This record gives sequence, C-alpha cells and structure tokens, in this order.
Amino acid sequence: MDKQLIQECIDACLACVAACEECATACLSEPDIDMMRGCIRLDRDCADVCALTARLLMRGSAVHARACALCAEACAACAAECGQHSHEHCQRCAEACRRCEEACRKMAA
Repeated sequence: MDKQLIQECIDACLACVAACEECATACLSEPDIDMMRGCIRLDRDCADVCALTARLLMRGSAVHARACALCAEACAACAAECGQHSHEHCQRCAEACRRCEEACRKMAA
C-alpha cells in the first residue's frame, strides 16, 4: 500500500474528527437546537468512525479497508446532513467529510 495514500487518509480522518467535533459543539449553541439534532448525532458518529479508522491505518491493521469503507459511508451521511445547514461550522464540516470520504474510498478499493 502506498505510504503517501495512507498518510493522506490519516490526515483527512483526523481533520474530519476535528471538524465534526467543532460542528457538534457549535450546533449545541444554535437557537433552534431541535433542527440540529440529526446533525449533532451524525457529527458524533462520524468523528468516532474517523478516529477509529485513523488509528487502524496508523497501525497497519488488516481490517483497515473495511474501516475505510465504513468511514466513507459515515462521512457521506454527515456531509449530506451538514450540507443542508447554512451555518459556517456545518459547511466546514461538510467539506472535511467530503475530503475524508474521498480519501477513504481510495483506501477501501
């Protein structure tokens, strides 16, 4: 496996963890928190899956490809949800999720 691709995926996963955590925290301060519940849930799920995937990639785990496939799925769902909201934190999160999804799809192939 290409070390550069692995590092790019790890970096994308870690950036996505940060963006998702920031988004979830910011969503908790939005005036209409009921509208943000789905976003917060997906942010948290995505952050957890991205963190796990990054760790599996770092250690060269034999299950990294399956983790990357799951991570891409989680990122796609989170990007779709965050992309629906006009908040800057949601838009940043959606972009980080899309980058991570792309990197993980390459690693899962």
